[in-house]
Amino acid sequence: MVIFQRCALKNLILPSPYCRGWGVLPASKSYITEFAFFLLLGHRCTGYSTISGIPGVRERTLIAVKPDGVQRRLVGQIMQRFEQRGFKLVGMKMLQASEELLSQHYQELRRKPFYPSLLYYMTSGPIVVMVWEGHNVVRTSRIMVGDTNPSEAQAGTVRGDFSIHISRNVVHASDSVEGAQREIQLWFHRKELMDWDCYDHNSTYQL
Repeated sequence: MVIFQRCALKNLILPSPYCRGWGVLPASKSYITEFAFFLLLGHRCTGYSTISGIPGVRERTLIAVKPDGVQRRLVGQIMQRFEQRGFKLVGMKMLQASEELLSQHYQELRRKPFYPSLLYYMTSGPIVVMVWEGHNVVRTSRIMVGDTNPSEAQAGTVRGDFSIHISRNVVHASDSVEGAQREIQLWFHRKELMDWDCYDHNSTYQL
């Protein structure tokens, strides 16, 4: 009701055409019609669209900087790569992982002969876990992280640049959309994840 009452005024305050802020526009029928479509398409009155024509734009993945990455102070450089790629950080925390948590995370590896050494490695220091959001973020993150064995990882990937042996490969990345959903629920409570508007998405996606 407030919107249409304001439409009767001589000038109408509407979001700018590029969703970058607010501007004063003439209250002509064309602008009013545009504003109606603006609301129907799910635009919020904050100057940003949360609706995209690209499927999976809200896909999420779990990235964890392992104890060796934290000890070597690589957290910032790893985060920067995901930020520069255009993904959105929606969750992050630093913790000392318990054996119980890791046994659930690595449930498929518990019968492997290297599992005890893996557990020792992952409990040897703090871990920084993050949730990143974006189009095709799971597959893209796996490519950015590189091969599990750093000696086979391409230069330019996290492991290819920062690691030399499979026993200390710096970072974990979810291997599938389903796996990411399971891991995110394991490491994060729902209230620890942020839903927020990223204003550079007009430059990253075709909205």
